[in-house]
Amino acid sequence: MKPKVFISYSWTSQSHQNQIIEWAKRLMGDGVAVVLDVFDLREGQDKYSFMERMVKDHEVTHVLAICDRIYAEKADARKAGVGSESQIMSKEIYDKVEQSRFIPVIAEIGPDGEPFLPTFFKTRIWIDFSTPEAVNDNWEQLIRLLFGKPLHEKPALGHPPAYVTEDTSSPASPARGKYESLKQAILKEKPGLAMYRRDFLESCITFADMLRVRERPNLDTLPQKIVEDCGKLTMIRDHIVDWVLLESESLPSDDFSEALIDTLERLRALKSRTPEMSSWNDAWFDAHKLFVYETFLYIIAALLKTGAFSDLHNVFTSHFLLSETERQRGIYAFERFDSFYASSPILNAVLAPEGKQLYSPAAELTKRQANRSDVTFENIVEADLLTLLISLITPDTNWFPQTLYYSKFSRESAFFLRATQHKYFAKLAIITGVDSADALREAVKRGIARLGANQWQGFDCNRNFWQPMNMDGLDTIK
Repeated sequence: MKPKVFISYSWTSQSHQNQIIEWAKRLMGDGVAVVLDVFDLREGQDKYSFMERMVKDHEVTHVLAICDRIYAEKADARKAGVGSESQIMSKEIYDKVEQSRFIPVIAEIGPDGEPFLPTFFKTRIWIDFSTPEAVNDNWEQLIRLLFGKPLHEKPALGHPPAYVTEDTSSPASPARGKYESLKQAILKEKPGLAMYRRDFLESCITFADMLRVRERPNLDTLPQKIVEDCGKLTMIRDHIVDWVLLESESLPSDDFSEALIDTLERLRALKSRTPEMSSWNDAWFDAHKLFVYETFLYIIAALLKTGAFSDLHNVFTSHFLLSETERQRGIYAFERFDSFYASSPILNAVLAPEGKQLYSPAAELTKRQANRSDVTFENIVEADLLTLLISLITPDTNWFPQTLYYSKFSRESAFFLRATQHKYFAKLAIITGVDSADALREAVKRGIARLGANQWQGFDCNRNFWQPMNMDGLDTIK
């Protein structure tokens, strides 16, 4: 139903009436039917009867009360035409408290900064038309109100988050509020962005560290405990991914790149044992290994999504300092991106159907926890494929693309398929550091031989890797 409005106003001055006529014409231009005395009242008709009829008319969806000083005074004094309309409006308003048919539009604000409003409108939310600037700022608000299309619609009620419905207790994430502060700092380009970012990332790392194993676990229930802890850690994964998506697209900078590498290094350290542990088994730390692995792939997918190709190159070419418990007298103090890889064979006991053996329990868990709509599991598979490509062309690295066991790719992934065109291959070249498609193909062939990828169980090297990477088609359209 299209809106139809009656405009109630006081004949304060000719200029005031002219302004209202212009507003009426603008409303008509925006598809709003307008009833106005100068348009619809003819000689011989009773103006008071006309106004009272319009206020009560059920075909009129809204009554716009243009409130200035004279209008407010006449309404409160029940004087002249405005007074008659006001008596009807006030009764309608008081009888039907929730209805929003009557809309006060402020045409004048007093010296004290308060709008001129009749008493019965004092508690109503009004629209400011007191200056030409206010009219331009608030015109859309009025039109949306008349058409019943508010700018901010109440969302549909969703499902309770996992940390509420799960049987196991999970402490609330202190990073949630800090992310909102960081988000505002990024969007509004507030000074002190580094401080907001540092506080947010510190709270993420602190929360994840709090869940680390610090004593011998119950080995009988360890697989289930790993799954539960991984579930709790997804909120930190999502916080970090939200940050990467937001800052890499909205405000990319060298500071962001450095913070990203530092965050990855700190995440990687969570995989290791804590300093107080003197005896351990590596499987005890599988929850954090899988959390770090999954978060790494999500970060790669997020950077691909926002087109942060230089940041991807930086991640793949950086060396990450090992944690204190991993370093041995300064030897092998750094590792490359492949150190983020993780697997967990013991999870087969709780993830696989009875009597079955999963190709990759880690990938199965990653797929089960892929609950985002903006970074989907297929995006994670694509990130895994890209990481494999980088490993194939980077000596002394080894990456096994276990999520590809669950891939829906029949041939090329979207990112690699687009790289058929030269302008898109140039983006892949930024990531890989290889400017020639022929050189990239040769490097990949050498990498396949080096890693023995042709013998990987469950994979056909050509169908699962070479074709999805679009190796034969790269940079063939100039």
